[in-house]
Amino acid sequence: MKKQISVAVLTNETGAHLSAYFFALKEIDEVKDVFLSDPSQQQVESAQNLLGSKLNRVYQKSETLFQNVKPDLALVTMEARQAPQSIDLALEQGCHVFAEKPACLSVPQFEPLVQKAESKHLHLSLALANRMNPEIQFAKSLIREGSIGKIYGVEMTLLADQTRLANPAYHKSWYAYKDRAGGGFLSWLGIHWLDLSMYLTDCSITEVSGFTAVVGGQPMNVEDSAALAFRYEAGFLGTLTSGYFMNRGYQSMIKIWGSKGWLEMLPFEERPLEWTINHNGKKYRFDQSVEPRGYTPAVRKAVQAAAGNGDPLLTSRESLRIIRTIYAFYDAAKSGKSQTISQT
Repeated sequence: MKKQISVAVLTNETGAHLSAYFFALKEIDEVKDVFLSDPSQQQVESAQNLLGSKLNRVYQKSETLFQNVKPDLALVTMEARQAPQSIDLALEQGCHVFAEKPACLSVPQFEPLVQKAESKHLHLSLALANRMNPEIQFAKSLIREGSIGKIYGVEMTLLADQTRLANPAYHKSWYAYKDRAGGGFLSWLGIHWLDLSMYLTDCSITEVSGFTAVVGGQPMNVEDSAALAFRYEAGFLGTLTSGYFMNRGYQSMIKIWGSKGWLEMLPFEERPLEWTINHNGKKYRFDQSVEPRGYTPAVRKAVQAAAGNGDPLLTSRESLRIIRTIYAFYDAAKSGKSQTISQT
């Protein structure tokens, strides 16, 4: 029989993706019950509707929650400037943590949390859910088994809609303020693709450079566009073009070239993954199901890890690695100088 655990959801009126998280917790058999902390009480109705009988109790303060129950996993989703305090509280109480990104405003905020997690043998994982997509898992296996050979280079694109930025409500939200969000497109969406590139190649980014801009002219002090170039520890190079450019929807691409072939992923189109071997021009296509994907498989991974059944979605060090990468890029864009990223 599967071991069941209790999960605390620590959030407030600024919590992101809560409906997806509540749905996931409802669907996952290993989740016995859920405790909600929400000072605003604005998320209670949604939690009741989506969690049903799994919602055990609601608290206004996280401190009160932990005084009364001892959950195994804390799911933290709130704006970046608020998240570190809640993560620290959960770790202090012996909870594994699954946190909505970026979960901090700087590396010095996040690094002590990783150190605390490691000292207590706990997982601190950022919610970079795309790792669990079937085509990503398949592509990772292709690369690991050497099908495309030694990696030569990486090219990525990730574009979302500019339309959301024109909404007056967005101008007032935490996403539009650097002192609340840490950054703009890159720390909210681009972070996924940068993490995937390191996850797929089993190789950290060690040096970054690039530029940011507000190309859409909206009243916000975070970037809506970012262009990056970077070096991986194995010596190959990569690029990312990212921004809120579209009227609606997404465009995306991840392409990885190797000595024996290349692969290309277009996650939001009908060709989720194609690859060639020996550069012979013949394309092989991923023809398996692209489901399940989204937040449910990622939350399931976190729950199972907290139950002692498998690895977390990201290790604490991998979470720190992507935070270092994101904020090193912001330093590079601000200074006009490439930045080296520590891997210790």
